[in-house]
Amino acid sequence: MPVFAGGESGPGVLVGPTGGYLFGFVAAAYVTGKITQTERSTRLVWMLFATLSGLFPIYLLGEIGLWMWLRSSSLPVLLMAGVIPFLPGDIIKAIVAAYIASRKQLKQLLQH
Repeated sequence: MPVFAGGESGPGVLVGPTGGYLFGFVAAAYVTGKITQTERSTRLVWMLFATLSGLFPIYLLGEIGLWMWLRSSSLPVLLMAGVIPFLPGDIIKAIVAAYIASRKQLKQLLQH
């Protein structure tokens, strides 16, 4: 379902204003997955580092895509449009996800 594309579908979505964020989700999954493949990944602090690190490619690629779409916007305008409003909620979600993931992995380790 095209949830992240405003109900639209097709290749045009990937070159629209949210296309960079869609590519960023893929990059974020890779980054977060690589970080959590270490022995330290059961620790809450390490999981928090992984989830927050995953935000970086989303925002980076998203801002690049937004810049390509708008062309003439300055960095402050781009940050206000594509990062600042979403950052507080994303940080809260990253903290919750890190907590849940660290508890789940710890529980799995204790069961073995």
